[in-house]
Amino acid sequence: MGLPFRHAVCMAALLSCAAPAMAGTVPADIVFTNGYIYSVDKKDHVYQALAVRDGRIAYVGGNARAARYVGPATQRVDLGGRMMMPGLVDGHMHPLEGGKSLMGCSLDYLPLTHDEFSQRVRACTANPALRRPNGTLVVRGWFQEAMKPAGVRLTKADLDRIDARRPIVVRSTFGHTTLVNSAALRMAGITAATKSPAGGEIVHDARGQPTGVLEDVAQDLVERVDPPLSADENVQAARASLAAMREQGITGFLDAWALESDLSSYTALQKSGELTARAHFAPLVEPATGADVAGNVQRLKAIAAQYDQGPTGVDPGITVRNVKFFMDGVIAAPELTGRVLQPYYVNAGTKGAPHWVPGTSLGPDPYFPPAILGPLLQGVVQAGFDPHMHADGDGAVHIALDGVQYVRDHLPHADFRPAIAHDELVSPADVPRYRPLGAVPVLSFQWEKEGPDTVDAGRDFLGPERAKAMEPAWPLYKAGARIAYGSDWPVDRLNEWFALKVGVTRTNAPEAGEKYAHPLGDAPGLPRPEVLRAITMNSSWELRSDTQTGSLERGKLADLIVLDRNVMQVPAADIANTKVLLTMVGGRVVYNRDGTIALKAATGGAR
Repeated sequence: MGLPFRHAVCMAALLSCAAPAMAGTVPADIVFTNGYIYSVDKKDHVYQALAVRDGRIAYVGGNARAARYVGPATQRVDLGGRMMMPGLVDGHMHPLEGGKSLMGCSLDYLPLTHDEFSQRVRACTANPALRRPNGTLVVRGWFQEAMKPAGVRLTKADLDRIDARRPIVVRSTFGHTTLVNSAALRMAGITAATKSPAGGEIVHDARGQPTGVLEDVAQDLVERVDPPLSADENVQAARASLAAMREQGITGFLDAWALESDLSSYTALQKSGELTARAHFAPLVEPATGADVAGNVQRLKAIAAQYDQGPTGVDPGITVRNVKFFMDGVIAAPELTGRVLQPYYVNAGTKGAPHWVPGTSLGPDPYFPPAILGPLLQGVVQAGFDPHMHADGDGAVHIALDGVQYVRDHLPHADFRPAIAHDELVSPADVPRYRPLGAVPVLSFQWEKEGPDTVDAGRDFLGPERAKAMEPAWPLYKAGARIAYGSDWPVDRLNEWFALKVGVTRTNAPEAGEKYAHPLGDAPGLPRPEVLRAITMNSSWELRSDTQTGSLERGKLADLIVLDRNVMQVPAADIANTKVLLTMVGGRVVYNRDGTIALKAATGGAR
């Protein structure tokens, strides 16, 4: 039947027989056709075909012209109408901690009663394999804000009833709180006389004794109890994190609190050919050292000199061009460590008949006071780094924006890309400042829903007006801010597609129940193109890789994914059910779900 029949048979098998390339055109390694190829270019063009050569996109356009890129060795894939888009770039996560959360004892982010919490921790104590070499049991995945009923507060006494002899360390999913038992306090040397460190708090009871709750920087005091993992254990955790990322379609990420263990672990995998996502790292500047601008700059330059691998290439590499600053904690109860502009509310009534009124607390003192932050940011920017600031409350956001303004005033020609992560509360007066300052709000869309952390743990403490204004993605979008996305994994499970669905709908999953079934606040969700741009082009811009990644355009790196459904066309709620069929980084297949797409898989680190 001639060529048309032969072509149809090859297309039906997904991997087609090759045809000669047109004269003068260098054949591609792979040609995809018959797809819904969502480019995320400046006009969000949709194409049919895409060709990959030497790890880069050689062509994107219609099916007919794609034929000229097919040569004797070209693999040709019929997408059968499936959606292709740029790989996801997660602009804020903690991947090594995420990898650790996949191993050992975990409470799995579940909303638990006191008894359920105790039962699960007790079950872990019975398994010697889950203990550290020093006897400590480390428990992760504690969704503190979702404890049932709302308002439950745990202390060392709760853990002492489980095991009073051996140390127990329970890590909150938010990353800002650790609960320990009495044995752990003794091992750490924490007593009633121990002073809280700058940027942290040792919570005390009415008698002045430590309750076992450690907030923010105070968590570092239990390092003797929960010492760092070995180098081999850290590499194992990093390897686990990359496997999880490949399955989600993540082709690049920012480690938003990069310690030496993070950098060395992913560097080891890069050297062995197992790095399957472009890895960007932001070392931390501690609040206690904020006044030492020269010392911090020297330290950051030394880290970059050791680990940064230079310009982005086809193979995934390591960059150290961002710097992390904690401006505050979190606005959720029971912590209330986020810095706010107006006081948190307190219950002046009773539990049965509450009467919420403004209190006196604005949260902890600013971790970096304005007089210190401005010169510090200036020094960091002059050294060639981009600041990445955690700011949860509107008070912290205001200070962070003032810091960016300080740098713009003192270095008017500087090319820097400041990011402010989380932005859960933003004063209406500060919303229009992001765009002219070039500040990127890095939002975690999955928080933009009703849930224990937004309904049970904080709404009353914020007061009615601020509660309605939580998670201000819409006003930031309308004000022209360049919104990027960051999962903050393992604060939440790594589920990018659920997060994108929440970004569009501001609603929880159906299984969350009727209590959390309504959209959060009065603002609408974001348009789908904006949500996808946040996790592709905008996060790439945040990480200075936008000329190489973030969109499917000729000359850019072939970092792309193929999906099992068209997230631009399915009902919005169905976006959460998306499965990635293929993940490609620099033209190399690093994930191929059940071999659905008939392509030869990569060797190192692929599935």
